[in-house]
Amino acid sequence: MQEVHTFCPDCQSPLLASYDLKQVKARVDRDEISRRRKGMWRWHELLPIQNPDNIVFLGEGDTPLLRVPNLGKELGLSNLYVKDESANPTGSFKARGLAAAVSRARELGIEKVIIPTAGNAGGAMAAYAARANIRATIYMPKDTPRANVEESRMAGAQVILIDGLISDAAGMAGEKARAEGWFDLSTFKEPYRAEGKKVMGYELAEAFDWTLPDVIVYPTGGGTGLVGMWKAFAELEELGWLEDTKRPRMVAVQAAGCAPVIKAFHEGAAFCDFWLNAHTLASGLRVPKSFADALILENLRESQGTAVAVRDEDILEAQSQLGRREGIFAAPEGAATLAALRILIENKWIASNERVVLFNTGSGLKYLA
Repeated sequence: MQEVHTFCPDCQSPLLASYDLKQVKARVDRDEISRRRKGMWRWHELLPIQNPDNIVFLGEGDTPLLRVPNLGKELGLSNLYVKDESANPTGSFKARGLAAAVSRARELGIEKVIIPTAGNAGGAMAAYAARANIRATIYMPKDTPRANVEESRMAGAQVILIDGLISDAAGMAGEKARAEGWFDLSTFKEPYRAEGKKVMGYELAEAFDWTLPDVIVYPTGGGTGLVGMWKAFAELEELGWLEDTKRPRMVAVQAAGCAPVIKAFHEGAAFCDFWLNAHTLASGLRVPKSFADALILENLRESQGTAVAVRDEDILEAQSQLGRREGIFAAPEGAATLAALRILIENKWIASNERVVLFNTGSGLKYLA
């Protein structure tokens, strides 16, 4: 369909892309996908681009799934893994979502895109927009890590630094988009960033011989990756590509200083309240309220998962531990998953033989002053 879509204006909810999975099942050999050129777009039949000439590719996807035996031994887990998204272009998982969104924008003839960001999404959008010859404007809080600001400017984007949080940046970006006709690529304000992120779920299934891990521990700001992967698992099941249809228990991790999902989940609420005075050193987790809060909470409950808040000091310790034990320089958001895992183990929520995947969503290098 060659129409520009954003979100549902009546219920103020995200739109998700859908596919004719019966047709995909009839035409696509699951195992043939594994023999294609590496990268996110080898799953193109399950992505929203109709003409491959519109694909904007910088090498995103097929990031390492690393077994971490030293940490596993220390924590008493025999099957512990890290999915290391820092290997993506621009150093984070945001490359996946923005590759899909900018490619679709290009296909739809969109000429200028705008985004609010706490960091990595801005650099990713700027890079893909540059390659697609699309104008880019980015609103960022002034305390965004300098690397994110400079990489965005290097790719030719207009960067506007503001006083406040990402929620304030989102308000300003939305106002400019409406007034001047920019296409807003805010999290879940269009359907396609989630499509790029869902490929992480496909890659996990393939890596585990078309089964899924028992537990996925995921840092949750806007929640695109968590919702995207849960969508991917449903698609794989409908396609009949899974050898075992048991799905993972999903764990949302947030910082104690900004934990709207954790609060809503444990209170049994269907939506999140806006988190006041949000603060954390993990800038990607400083999201006072996700536009997809209802979807995130629904997916956590469907998976029989949970939600965990971690302190900044524990994030720093976990970041150091990942470096010392496994040689992984994780972003604070990624390190937060290890801090949360310790809590889950302490609470006996995870069994020692379960397959557990932590997501490191970006490189710690992006946070150096």
